[in-house]
Amino acid sequence: MSLNPTHDPAARSWLAAANEAACDFPIQNLPFGVFRRTGSSEAARGGVAIGDAIVDLAALARDAVLTGPAARGAEACAQATLNDFMASGPEVWSALRHALFGLLHQGAEGAGLQAVRACLVPQAAAEMLLPARIGDYTDFYTSIHHALNVGRVIRPDDPLTPNFRWLPIAYHGRASSVVVSGSDFHRPWGQALPPGAPAPVLGPCARLDFELEMGMYVGPGNPRGRPIPLAEAEQHIFGMCLLNDWSARDHQFWEMNPLGPFLGKNFCTSVSPWVVTMEALEPFRVPFERAAGEPQPLAYLDTPANRARGSLDVQLEVVLQSARHRELGLAGDRLCATSFRHQYWSVAQMVSQHTVGGCNLQPGDLLGTGTISGPTHTQCGAIVELSKGGTQKVALPGSGEERSFLLDGDTVILRGWCDRPGAARIGFGQCRGTVLPALASAA
Repeated sequence: MSLNPTHDPAARSWLAAANEAACDFPIQNLPFGVFRRTGSSEAARGGVAIGDAIVDLAALARDAVLTGPAARGAEACAQATLNDFMASGPEVWSALRHALFGLLHQGAEGAGLQAVRACLVPQAAAEMLLPARIGDYTDFYTSIHHALNVGRVIRPDDPLTPNFRWLPIAYHGRASSVVVSGSDFHRPWGQALPPGAPAPVLGPCARLDFELEMGMYVGPGNPRGRPIPLAEAEQHIFGMCLLNDWSARDHQFWEMNPLGPFLGKNFCTSVSPWVVTMEALEPFRVPFERAAGEPQPLAYLDTPANRARGSLDVQLEVVLQSARHRELGLAGDRLCATSFRHQYWSVAQMVSQHTVGGCNLQPGDLLGTGTISGPTHTQCGAIVELSKGGTQKVALPGSGEERSFLLDGDTVILRGWCDRPGAARIGFGQCRGTVLPALASAA
């Protein structure tokens, strides 16, 4: 993929809100999601974010102002999930995005302009839903900084497993508990081994954590038994979102040896509602590089193109808003900020590794990148890292509080955006969720 007119930083929309400096959804972005009007019984359908509005793609498809692959794309987006659109592939994705760019551009005119104006729905009046019917969810573990930080909590003398530097590690998560941003959840029950105790106990999670991640939605799948080569991997990625893999650390650390996460991870995973396409992310490509002394990937996970442009410079932050913050009318305190460019493995390598044994991915499958942490302490993407396993307090200056792990009433907000000289700033919106008290009983 290369830069094209949809990436022009000088392009402007006739919708004024899309031209504001801090807008996540300018005309250069045009992310896809699924919505319906809040409080209505109308059918869910696909839409595209522009400024503070949504282009209703079902309505646009009915108006028949699009032709060819763009029209086929709009028709696929008229459904209650984007799975069929994701399955349609890069030609259709790009055709619809380019057609919408033309209709939303400040130079648009004629019947197409009038049609798209009539299809706008205010974002403030919309209820956002999951973008896809997620058949399978896989969560990777691809930040060496996160792996070292957490490893030092669990295994101080041997923090990094020997396979980490050679393949993108992952586990299969629970698709049924993936929820859209704004869906709150109860503190989970589970089994944990208290320090020094001879036997485990059942109870509400005492070490609840967030994980700053990004998610990838699979586009066209692959037949079972047919691996996806690294050079073709990104043709199978529809786009990316923000993802919070909420984690019950006390349950996780007790249960995961030897088979990996189970109940410590499967009670809730939150995703942002808008999916930013790989085409929109093109201006923010950076080289995939390994630090001096680190081994280079095996041949099947290495291509010149991946080395030249395999990473993405997505800026990310986590804000914690406690109940006390809300009482004081405060937005919360930033806990950390980092960039996706620090990941040890690229998105293409994750897809290729997932299929190397013959696993068949399907349209709408969700892949998490794993926690995104950078090389400094302020770039840690989970509170277990920030608090060094709960041994240190994390200050919340705005409210005067401290945290070792999350408390009931805490709202965690993930934000992501891309911004560099010579390109228009684009954003992912936000991914948020609030911790509710544990239910009275695990039964």
